[in-house]
Amino acid sequence: MSALVKVDFDTWQALQQLYSDYAFAVDSGQWELWPEFFTVDGVYKLQPRENHERGFPLSTLAFDSQAMLRDRVYGIKETLFHDPYYQRHVVGAPVVRQTDEQGRLHCEANYAVFRTKLDGPSTVFNVGRYLDIVTKTPDGLKFAQRLCIYDSEMIPNSIIYPI
Repeated sequence: MSALVKVDFDTWQALQQLYSDYAFAVDSGQWELWPEFFTVDGVYKLQPRENHERGFPLSTLAFDSQAMLRDRVYGIKETLFHDPYYQRHVVGAPVVRQTDEQGRLHCEANYAVFRTKLDGPSTVFNVGRYLDIVTKTPDGLKFAQRLCIYDSEMIPNSIIYPI
């Protein structure tokens, strides 16, 4: 395991706020906010752990710009037909693993997403870890990259909403 990287308090607080605000937005169904957590050329991928660890590029979902994320939001709101459900994220505190030459933070945090269908109990839906590259922008911290690496090969039904 690599040594932890120290960051100043204001950066740590902003990083915590980014992670908390992200979970709040996707848990509350405010889909139009989701792309705003990313840089214009931000990358979002949802990938099984086995593929990630073996270096295989296949992802369950892969978007490489804010525009693609906005298209997904349109799909969620207007064109995808599915049984509605609520989701709730429980996200661990992010660990800053490194800073790169551009000053970006390379972070990791565990997550668990619970799903509640309107006619049933809450169940564990998706569990894994975020591997993020976070950059400072004039509008605050944003994700330049968010890899959602989920542990199980099995996905119940489909993944409609962002993890």
